[in-house]
Amino acid sequence: MTTNEKVLKAFHSIKDVGSDRSISELGWLKIVSVIPPKIVVRLNLPDFAQAQRDRIANDIRENIKFLEGIEEVQIEIGNLSSSDQSPIGQAGHGGQSPGLNPIPNVKHVLAISSGKGGVGKSTISVNLACALSQKGFKVGLLDADIYGPNTPYMLGVSEITPEVSGSGAEQKIIPIETCGIGMVSMGLLIDQNQPVIWRGPMLNGIIRQFLYQASWGERDFLIVDLPPGTGDAQLSLAQSVPMAGVIIVTTPQNVSLQDSRRGLAMFKQMNIPILGVIENMTYFIPPDQPEKSYEIFGSGGGQQLANENNVPLLAQIPIESDIYSGTGRDLPVVYTSRASITAKVFLELAETLCQLVSFK
Repeated sequence: MTTNEKVLKAFHSIKDVGSDRSISELGWLKIVSVIPPKIVVRLNLPDFAQAQRDRIANDIRENIKFLEGIEEVQIEIGNLSSSDQSPIGQAGHGGQSPGLNPIPNVKHVLAISSGKGGVGKSTISVNLACALSQKGFKVGLLDADIYGPNTPYMLGVSEITPEVSGSGAEQKIIPIETCGIGMVSMGLLIDQNQPVIWRGPMLNGIIRQFLYQASWGERDFLIVDLPPGTGDAQLSLAQSVPMAGVIIVTTPQNVSLQDSRRGLAMFKQMNIPILGVIENMTYFIPPDQPEKSYEIFGSGGGQQLANENNVPLLAQIPIESDIYSGTGRDLPVVYTSRASITAKVFLELAETLCQLVSFK
């Protein structure tokens, strides 16, 4: 192992609190010279990470204690500009800024995010989109979960291939119109059993295509269903288009709560408004005893996350087992069972959301 490699390994444990990625992986740290007993490094931080500068610099100084023969570190502080190159996914570039490109005729872009998989984020995205549509708004749904695109199945259109218009640079994908919304997803473009094995740049490219090369037309809302975690898809969205805000989805369980904190912290660092928290699977309603409810996954997690970050708890979504549409397809409960408790919660959520973004 070379001396430079030893230096990088020593600093690998220093991480960005939002994405939980190493500063060397993000491209924020560059070795200028290593001449024992002194090393010189340059710390280039994007705007959204400047608040971490002192903490990261102190961690760098602490970590040289573990390097044999190194007694001093000189840290040069800079800013990570758009011309700097960072690793896969360009994860080191800055967050939201005034220079982002809005989507023509799309008024509000709202992201639905979670720290971990399995919390029902896509279910929330689909039903919220349908609820907004039933309020009279024109709604689009972008499934940005490239590796696990589930929204086509949830909307009963997994067998449909979207049309494409134009050619070359003018080529546009036509969203599938179903359940009152227009939807674009990677799941519409690949076989159901085909894996998506892509690195960061390819993923960023397809998300930008879905944003800017889909014929969204006039939309009051574009709901973006993000994949779990704090990775390339989240950064690509935040660095591409102005966003009205993000909603964090969690369940009452502690493990979900811990992961959701990381995702929420990342969006806060990128100056994206946190509209609030949705707690999914809050309680179970027995089909034969609708007057009863059971907190099978614990309680209080969503409220705790909201209180910690001074944001509202927007909704608590129950589990109901008697909302199957009977059509042979899994369709959103808001679309098939408007009288159910779950559908009513989503419709109230849509009303609350309109007030939060000051919709006009």
